[in-house]
Amino acid sequence: MRPAGLQAGTVVDGFRLNEAIHQGSMASIWRVTPADDAARPLVMKIPRLGESDDPAAIVGFEVEAMILPRLSGVHVPRFVKAGGLSAQPYIVMEFIEGKSLRARLDDIPLPHDETVSIGTRVAAALHDLHNQHVIHLDVKPSNIMFREGGEAVLIDFGLSRHDRLPDLLAEEFRLPIGTGPYISPEQIHQIRNDPRSDLFGLGVVLYYLSTGERPFGNPTSVHGLRRRLYRDPAPPRASEPNYPPWLQEVVLRCLEVDPKARYDTAAQLAFDLQHPDRVALTARSRRTTRDRFWTVAARHLRSLGAEPDLRQSAAGQLSRSPMVVVAIDLTQGSESLTNAMRSTARRILDAGPGARLACVTVLKTSRIAIDANADEEGQNLHVRRLVELEHWARPLGLGADRLTYHVLEAPDPGAAIVDFAASNHADEIVIGSRGSSTLRRYLGSVSSQVVAQARCTVTVVKSAEGTDA
Repeated sequence: MRPAGLQAGTVVDGFRLNEAIHQGSMASIWRVTPADDAARPLVMKIPRLGESDDPAAIVGFEVEAMILPRLSGVHVPRFVKAGGLSAQPYIVMEFIEGKSLRARLDDIPLPHDETVSIGTRVAAALHDLHNQHVIHLDVKPSNIMFREGGEAVLIDFGLSRHDRLPDLLAEEFRLPIGTGPYISPEQIHQIRNDPRSDLFGLGVVLYYLSTGERPFGNPTSVHGLRRRLYRDPAPPRASEPNYPPWLQEVVLRCLEVDPKARYDTAAQLAFDLQHPDRVALTARSRRTTRDRFWTVAARHLRSLGAEPDLRQSAAGQLSRSPMVVVAIDLTQGSESLTNAMRSTARRILDAGPGARLACVTVLKTSRIAIDANADEEGQNLHVRRLVELEHWARPLGLGADRLTYHVLEAPDPGAAIVDFAASNHADEIVIGSRGSSTLRRYLGSVSSQVVAQARCTVTVVKSAEGTDA
């Protein structure tokens, strides 16, 4: 039977309620401990099921109870147990020791470097979530926490969509479902299968943290929500001339009405936040005024005919838009290996029209000695390598928004490539390998080290006369 009332000391299915830490409109959150292990702090989420409560609370509880057990990793709370609707419904999960992003809202606007750090970590969490076939669909400060180690944790999956599970919310409700200031334009049209909706929500968060204002206010009606389908937010530089152009480029790109104009994946967004000097600046970065009447009017007309793409999914979007690291050794490269690697990169681009390439080479440094930073002709080695990378990639014909160049300086080339790929959420590494030799057999190779250590797919391109990357 369902307990008549919940209070500290009540035991629910073997869990003792200690204190209520949140009382929301759809659920209450309690700190609990297992009756047989008081040293293990957990949290229990209990939905509100009274006659006057929002029926979405029931469906949201069912959604979260389906999704949370399927998730894993540092960016989500660990699922412990759930109780069904027949008795006392609840979900028990790990207690996150860190703080919610909501606690920082009293201090906004935040310094830009802190906003960027937060955005990078949340984008990494979203990328991990999307890789697990889930779109969060309610990205906002109160649903973002940080572990003591700094990793972002996404909580509250009551409005989420799993590629491989029934979408109960879409089946039972016909009004937009989300949080007013953060809901994406496509969610207003009940389109819930696009992971780029989460990038819009994160864009709202970044705008709010860095300016102190919400880009679309706090609408409380469907009419108010629909304004974001055609009315663009004021560019941050309109009120803060010193706002970094590259950051405005990133934020406004996240807030584009058309998902196709946003970043393709959270990994690509995280990449730009980590490499501001590589961000391709467009007219967005220079804007100081909102769009003119005719632009807004045309956007308004287009918004009336939005139709869902039933083929869209988190997994599908990621597969079409991989992050690819191409590791190139141009110091002893052969033309045949260079061409083979370029052909491999082109095949990846053809298979994934949203693919983004990071062309990387390693400038090997000594562990102890002081290295010269110029060649015999006095040319800066770092600059020279960048020019060589650009020359290698030019035949691919990619725009600056899909291609970046990176010269890594490190004593261990293999470790440097693996670390770069991991920190930038690469889906694949393409690396060259020379033919076998006695020396390589005994000492190993950079490519074999990368294959052994990388956490993503590695494609090794070989050429009979090639050199190892």
